[in-house]
Amino acid sequence: MAWFAHIYTAFGAVLALYATLAVFQGAFKSAIVALVAAVFVDATDGWLARALRVKDVLPGFDGARLDDIVDYLTYTFVPVLLIIEAGLLPEEWGIWVGGAVLLASAYGFAQAEAKIKTTDHFFTGFPSYWNIVAMYMYVLRLSPVVNAVVLLVFAVLVFVPIRYVYPSRTVALRVPTLILASAWGVLGAVIIWRLPATDGPWTMLSLVFPVYYGVVSLWLHGRDTG
Repeated sequence: MAWFAHIYTAFGAVLALYATLAVFQGAFKSAIVALVAAVFVDATDGWLARALRVKDVLPGFDGARLDDIVDYLTYTFVPVLLIIEAGLLPEEWGIWVGGAVLLASAYGFAQAEAKIKTTDHFFTGFPSYWNIVAMYMYVLRLSPVVNAVVLLVFAVLVFVPIRYVYPSRTVALRVPTLILASAWGVLGAVIIWRLPATDGPWTMLSLVFPVYYGVVSLWLHGRDTG
């Protein structure tokens, strides 16, 4: 049964393949749905692995490495591909801006201290939420130049050692964080379900949680390092 947990994690790569094919077919909504499904897998595979005691049963198999490989595909590579193929960047800049994001995220994933193992877990540097960035860029349809600037700013923030909340594990303010994250998830589902329609208040309402996340992360960083 322990192998099932690793197969479940690896299924994220299948979702990444499906999303990639959807992007090339211009089915961007389907690609976003697949990326959301991959987030669900990533959010639940750790629980499954602990329940099946994979480290005890299969000590020679590195599930964390598998998880990072899959996460790089679903959180970084495919979202960047979607952003470029959906025409959300200036055509002549796409490869360069996308390349900057891929390189920055590769650095972030390879950092041994990207996820600090303390009693109050957090990420160090922008935690490669490019799938969320891609969704908002697709929905908001801002200027391609603005999108490029936003991506480059976040890419730089990967290297800045600011501590970001780990929503499911950071102890401080866990309850309000989980409540707002759950509400954000519901709003995100509504937004994606309604695509290609983007009218209504749903997108603006959903931005409450990302703003909260950024403010709380900066506050906790200042509190713990000041």
